[in-house]
Amino acid sequence: MNDQDTQRAVGILNTIMEHELAGVVRYMHYSLMVYGYNRIPIVSWLKSNADESLAHAHKAGELVTLLGGHPSLKIGTLLETEKHDVGDILQESLEHEKAAVCSYYDLLKVSEGKSVLLEEYAREMIVGEELHLDEVNKMLRKSGDVKPFRP
Repeated sequence: MNDQDTQRAVGILNTIMEHELAGVVRYMHYSLMVYGYNRIPIVSWLKSNADESLAHAHKAGELVTLLGGHPSLKIGTLLETEKHDVGDILQESLEHEKAAVCSYYDLLKVSEGKSVLLEEYAREMIVGEELHLDEVNKMLRKSGDVKPFRP
């Protein structure tokens, strides 16, 4: 990769890191706001998403330093919608995860054919995030619905 591509990759990785750190805060907040009969498994799922987001942020930060960059101290956008119904939480999660996938695709475009390391990392993360999107999509469907949820 040339210097310009490396700088672009570092910028995208920092965006990913910021977005994933926002995911940690978002999922932890959501886990505190779930009430009702299904609270325990949903809280557990949300807390595991917070842990996963932290691991993703760390991995992106490691790649920033590998490329000679400086990891961001920022956290991505956090909006309090005051919506705490599980359906609303899942819908917000879906939107958050869609934004993450876009950043990984941006990294893939910058690294494709230039860095096997970054290209494979981006592909691996895209696969994981798209599977996660599918999981959330299935959670948003009504029982018996086969077609994907469309907001």
